[in-house]
Amino acid sequence: MIAILSLATLGLVATSAQSPAAPGAAPSALTADPQGWVDIMPAPDLKGWYRAPVPPTGKLGREQWRVDTDKKLLICEGDGGHDMLLCEKEYGDVIFHFEFCYTKIEGKQGYNSGAYVRNSKDGAIWHQAQFGDGKDGFLFGATLAAEGKKQAFNLAKSIQETRVKPAGEWNTFEIAARGKTLTLWVNGAVTCKFENCGLEQGQLGLEGEGYRIEFRNLKVKELR
Repeated sequence: MIAILSLATLGLVATSAQSPAAPGAAPSALTADPQGWVDIMPAPDLKGWYRAPVPPTGKLGREQWRVDTDKKLLICEGDGGHDMLLCEKEYGDVIFHFEFCYTKIEGKQGYNSGAYVRNSKDGAIWHQAQFGDGKDGFLFGATLAAEGKKQAFNLAKSIQETRVKPAGEWNTFEIAARGKTLTLWVNGAVTCKFENCGLEQGQLGLEGEGYRIEFRNLKVKELR
């Protein structure tokens, strides 16, 4: 679900990415300052989290999210349709840290998933970090604009370098929300910023869209 709009009309700012191996690559916020983070990995019964269909007017498929407590993984089997797994707690200014790895299947293509910050409870307003198989790593979604109207945004064309690793390899992402600005950090560098977020707080979460994917080290740090 990607709607392309002119970046200039939305007032978007993007920064160039550096190679993860390049000297001076930026560490994650978690690595740079490990104090003040809260582990939000769901319990085995997913208490405190809920599923929302995509689109919000749709219906949920079979249960597809589970927790492997031994490996400390949140797993989406990818066979329960298109949905969001959202945290019930609302967050405002926050950094959302997570790591993910697609289960690689030979001959499979089109791997697709994402993560969210400041979504509305039903997911009708959504701010997503998009990631595929060795591609993407940008922000897009539908934010709240003037007079309560939704406005689509997409930073796909702002990405200067693909930083997402291919299926079968682990990736580290962080989405930071400060005021109206959302910043996406991918495997060592900021890839883009969106400066017109229309919600001051909301749900954060993860996306299931037809591909098996594992998540680990789900952590948040609220910004005071």
